[in-house]
Formats: sequence, C-alpha cells, structure tokens
Amino acid sequence: MALADSTRGLPNGGGGGGGSGSSSSSAEPPLFPDIVELNVGGQVYVTRRCTVVSVPDSLLWRMFTQQQPQELARDSKGRFFLDRDGFLFRYILDYLRDLQLVLPDYFPERSRLQREAEYFELPELVRRLGAPQQPGPGPPPPHSRRGVQKEGSLGDELLPLSYAEPEQQEGSSAGAPSPTLELASRSPSGGAAGPLLTPSQSLDGSRRSGYITIGYRGSYTIGRDAQADAKFRRVARITVCGKTSLAKEVFGDTLNESRDPDRPPERYTSRYYLKFNFLEQAFDKLSESGFHMVACSSTGTCAFASSTDQSEDKIWTSYTEYVFCRE
Repeated sequence: MALADSTRGLPNGGGGGGGSGSSSSSAEPPLFPDIVELNVGGQVYVTRRCTVVSVPDSLLWRMFTQQQPQELARDSKGRFFLDRDGFLFRYILDYLRDLQLVLPDYFPERSRLQREAEYFELPELVRRLGAPQQPGPGPPPPHSRRGVQKEGSLGDELLPLSYAEPEQQEGSSAGAPSPTLELASRSPSGGAAGPLLTPSQSLDGSRRSGYITIGYRGSYTIGRDAQADAKFRRVARITVCGKTSLAKEVFGDTLNESRDPDRPPERYTSRYYLKFNFLEQAFDKLSESGFHMVACSSTGTCAFASSTDQSEDKIWTSYTEYVFCRE
C-alpha cells in the first residue's frame, strides 16, 4: 500500500494497470526534431522547428505541423528541400524569428522578397513589404538629384536631360536657360539631350564606359623531366570584379551574386563569380557588350609532389586576371 501511495503522484506512474498503459501509449515521440535543416534552392539553413512554425496557418507551419516527415521532399543528405530563392529566404527566416522586418540599406530585391512572402503565406510580411518606404539617413532620393552629380557619377534614376525648371531665377530672360539647365542638357559630344539615364548609360545616352576584371585560378601537373603532357585541372571558378551595374548588364542571369547579394548598382564588388567555367564564354559575353581586353596578368607558384612511381611531379598553381574596358 505504501508503494502504491508513493507512485500515485508521479506523472507517468501509479494507479492501476489500465491507467498506466494508457499514459504510456499517449506519450508519442515528436514527428520532427527540434533542430531542422532546410535546403532552400541550394542554400542550407539550420534552425529550430519552433521558428519555422511561429506564424500559424503559414506554408511552413502546415508543413511542420500538419504533415508527416516522410511526406516532405528531401535532398540527398536528408535535409527538407524547398525549391525557392535560397538567398532571399534568409530574410524570411529572420522575420520568423522575431516577427520584425529588417532590411539592409538600398535593398534592390524588395519586390522579389514580397513575392517570396506571398508564397510562404505570410500576410503581415507582405503588407509591410508593400507599404511605402520611410526615408532614412543617407543620400537624397533619386528624384531630388540632378543629372550630373559630384565627381561626374550617375545615380540609379536620373532626371531626363531635357528637364526644365518650373521657375527661373529673377533677372533671367524667358528664352535664356539657366547655367544649371545648360549643364544638365548638354552632352559631352555636344549633341541633343538624350533619354532617361540608367546605371549603364553615359551622358550622351550610349552604353556607359567602365572596366570589368575577370580572373580564375588553375593548376596543372607536369613531370620533373618535362617530357610528359601537362595535366590541366578544371577551372573551379571565374571571378568578376567591377561595378555592380556593369557586371549585371554583361553577364545577366549567369552572374552568381550569392556572396554579395545586396550591393547597390553604383558600388564596386570583387565577390561575384560566374555560373559557368568556360573563359571563352565569358570573353564572348564581354565582346558582345562592347568590351575589349586591355591588360592581362598572371602569378603562379610551383611545388613538388611524389607520385606512385617514386618520381616527383611539379604542380603549378596560377591565378590569372583579364582586364576589359568599354569606352
């Protein structure tokens, strides 16, 4: 009797045999682990299950509460797979953590992120992304800037060169334009005013000049006696350095921006690389966009490695850069 009294108060013990069996059967193991791994468009994210189910009735909430693990798609390593934009998903995950929307300055992917929020059925995030942006500290908005800025740089969206001031300064005649308007409407070639300027256009309306540098690292093996044919290894990655707007104009969808996704169009970057591994393909794209090669440099190192036949081979590793210009 004393034993029965002592076990009656335990959560899973005490009582008769029927009651004990009922409690054991109801304690089922959770369907999903507390830590889940997600593969979103090739990008791997590791987070808690409570994070992905933090918004009721959302797509992720239904996946991880209303479905069985075996019903969800997985990749080759067992991660739950979602065929969506893996780079924008980080902002979705940040929102799910604390239900706050925090985006970097000059974020160019707002409309695409709103589309991702609609797919994941996050109505509050969709509403916040669709709301007008509040002006913050930093450069003035594009509509308040002239066609020509400091040091001759161009903004993302500039006024048309034929833009006229609504009011003229006192003392100026009706037919004489102001000096500022003359500067904004005059092209370097002396021609007529051009259309709206984009980040890849110059003042005369043509494609904007600039430089793009592409580089690659390669290695090859050659015998010590230099008699055997060199064994060249495949180029692992072709890097792209230059202005963001020029790189996107030339390479388009073949440009991988994963290492620097939020770079404004007028900034420079050295972290882009191409989705293909053929130098000739990169040369063709640059040539089609009006670029021509102006410089090339290469550096390399050499090391000896022992092979299976007790001989030593030379392993050369080189990094080569090609500089292209469009005038």
